[in-house]
Amino acid sequence: MGDLLKEISADSESAMKGRFLTFLIGDETYGIAIENVVEIIGIQPITEMPEMPDYIKGIINLRGSIVPAMDIRLRFKKPEADYTERTCVIVIHIGGMSTGLIVDCVSEVLTIPDEEISPTPDIRSVDRQGYVKSIGKTENHIILLLDCEKLLNEAELETVSLQL
Repeated sequence: MGDLLKEISADSESAMKGRFLTFLIGDETYGIAIENVVEIIGIQPITEMPEMPDYIKGIINLRGSIVPAMDIRLRFKKPEADYTERTCVIVIHIGGMSTGLIVDCVSEVLTIPDEEISPTPDIRSVDRQGYVKSIGKTENHIILLLDCEKLLNEAELETVSLQL
């Protein structure tokens, strides 16, 4: 995990274009644009908060800052899984606040050229919320590239921020 952080922090903003932090949820590979990533940490003790959506597991104390922790499995309506030593929290910045994304494990930082990124198929029943912004292709993998801003809509952001 430390090597990934060094790789992320060594990037300048222009060098970040086309770079994605990839992670697994079950057998599926997802990616988020590297410029959205603040840091990657191991799973932390989570304090539950009342009246939060089920996918907001609670809050974590990140060096004195209180950060909501969202379980991406639950956000995508996948079965809940136990957290392991490979479980990570990817801290991103959404709507003016930091949010921790709980993922099964972080994979790597990939550069995906624009010509290898396609729009999502126009199937209405797939990803109604718009979480998947586009699809990245590598040698023999498909990576679902997420739109971090869509992971929490404005009403959900307000609910979470009011509780904190």
